[in-house]
Amino acid sequence: MKIKKDILKKAFKNLVTAKAMTEIYEENFKTVSKYVHATSRGHEVIQIALGMQLLPQDYAFPYYRDDSMLLSIGMKPYELMLQVLAKKDDPFSGGRTYYSHPSLKDDDKPKIPHQSSATGMQAIPATGVAMGFWYKESMNSEFGIQNSELPIVVCSLGDASVTEGEVAEAFQMAVLKKLPILYLVQDNEWDISANAAETRAQNAAEYAKGFHGLEAISIDGADFEESYNTIQNVISKIREERRPFLVHAKVPLLNHHTSGVRMEFYRDDLEEARSRDPYPKLKKLLLDNGFNDKELSEIEADIKIEIKESLERALNAEDPKPEDLFTHDFAPTEITEEKGERSPKGGEKVVMVDCALFAIEELMRKHKECLLYGQDVGARLGGVFREAATLAQKFGDNRVFNTPIQEAFIVGSTVGMSAVGLKPIVEVQFADYIWPGLNQLFTEVSRSCYLSNGKWPVSMILRVPIGAYGSGGPYHSSSVESVVTNIRGLKIAYPSNGADLKGLLKAAYYDPNPVVIFEHKGLYWSKVKGTKGATSIMPAEDYVLPFGKAWVLQEIWKQEEEETLSIITYGMGVHWAMNASEELGMQDKIEVVDLRTLHPLDYETVFKSVKKCGKCLVVTEEPSDNGFSRGLQGRIQEECFQQLDAPVMLIGSENMPAIPLNSTLEETMIPSTEKVKKKILEILKY
Repeated sequence: MKIKKDILKKAFKNLVTAKAMTEIYEENFKTVSKYVHATSRGHEVIQIALGMQLLPQDYAFPYYRDDSMLLSIGMKPYELMLQVLAKKDDPFSGGRTYYSHPSLKDDDKPKIPHQSSATGMQAIPATGVAMGFWYKESMNSEFGIQNSELPIVVCSLGDASVTEGEVAEAFQMAVLKKLPILYLVQDNEWDISANAAETRAQNAAEYAKGFHGLEAISIDGADFEESYNTIQNVISKIREERRPFLVHAKVPLLNHHTSGVRMEFYRDDLEEARSRDPYPKLKKLLLDNGFNDKELSEIEADIKIEIKESLERALNAEDPKPEDLFTHDFAPTEITEEKGERSPKGGEKVVMVDCALFAIEELMRKHKECLLYGQDVGARLGGVFREAATLAQKFGDNRVFNTPIQEAFIVGSTVGMSAVGLKPIVEVQFADYIWPGLNQLFTEVSRSCYLSNGKWPVSMILRVPIGAYGSGGPYHSSSVESVVTNIRGLKIAYPSNGADLKGLLKAAYYDPNPVVIFEHKGLYWSKVKGTKGATSIMPAEDYVLPFGKAWVLQEIWKQEEEETLSIITYGMGVHWAMNASEELGMQDKIEVVDLRTLHPLDYETVFKSVKKCGKCLVVTEEPSDNGFSRGLQGRIQEECFQQLDAPVMLIGSENMPAIPLNSTLEETMIPSTEKVKKKILEILKY
């Protein structure tokens, strides 16, 4: 199809702009390369062909070499230069992240949620956006979609990143749900110094054929006509047919991998790559379509002047101030006070799992944006702990559904779902299975608000059944809170009873930030001896419990003559502590503080209790060394030193690699009421 002259002219301007930016960066290498950057030199044509055809309702996930795509959607060279120099007014991140790591929420441009360095990890959040569109369109009567041109998602990938396992998870879900997404793979046959022959068994188009329903097309990404027409055809089909495509574009890499890894160090194919330079090809195309040399030379001269002036302005722009470091770690939440009826009159006590189930049912009835997915939560089973029982029957299979065994996708897709205004509640079946999802939780979920300068907080809830109970063995018993609490940018709850779980779930739903809720399996049904305290009268629908509010579950008066002890704990530890103090007959000497949330943590309540009592024991189910509770122990020691009558002590599980299956070995491994009793007596005698 013949391309109009105005499109050719616009494409040429974009290419010349990107090329001129690469050249001025090289001319000013020592200044500009204070911070590492990569450019699109050689990749410009395919990026421009795509970027020019995106609409404001579309979502794009460019990767770190896609500055030509950013220019083609309307970004200015000056704006990109503010980022390459990490300036305060960098429109993407306020100087926090690398060049061509965009996050954009402008009304007149495609939306670009935050993503990490985009070496494959972006495929899952991008596919999450497409799944969000799928959900909204399947519930059209609820969402009232009117747009005549339905949105699409574009996920841009370098060829080397397609070998990532997370990309396969994204492809799998895209074809399973028939999602409206275009995966653009720019294939320059290089990783950094490793080439295609060393790192892949097939190219991206060949690989995609294994995913039935993912239509793949290979093109010359340095040819503008072929690129533009192919992209136009593919986008049209995605908008109308709502199914995934992959475009595999062969391109040359004509600049360094990054400013820090120079191509001369290792490349032996530079002459061949330069023979495929898209710049002379596009220039010839314009000359063949009625443009003349003088006209094109004037365009280039004007752009070079603009680029030079833009760089001078950017170099003189303001840097971030030290206080700018401390903004946008979290988006503000309105849930700051406990509200509603915790224990309605006439109510009967119910088990913890039912409190969670009712909380989610109430939320789903009230909010069409709320949906639930994970492994085995669908209609047939309703969760391996029955924690989602009946929800699929009540709300439909498009709203409560099973996923493949893909923890990375379950976690990372929430970034995309949240970006299109949904509130996903997702589940990792056991804490032991969270490990494949940690990459997404760390790189995509937790950092999105901070690195997008507040534009894209991820609003999600991740439910994690946790803890040792009933000989679950090494793969169903682990405690993982120390790893997760070390991921900044997450809010983390670990309730000890049903009322707290329901109230915290409600608070999590109305919080615009990502929340992880650890739910102890041994407390779900109160089948473990000594855990009846986990049952609660079902709180009212309006009950909300804010994060960061510890509960002095067993409070004592300050005593001058008697030795007193503050126990700081959470989850199952609350029950060990309460049972131990009761069996010792020391309820008047032992104060028990239930943290409820591990981040934010209510240090004020903790320190007040410890200073009053003079002695402190931290109780955890995790192994005792090098963990969250050991850090808390140190913080208490530091803050309360003057008021302490003994060292702050800690009891946790034994420091072994895993919890054994055998019940005797499990009991030996983890704390218990008896072990806590012994530790209490030890510290009181100190």
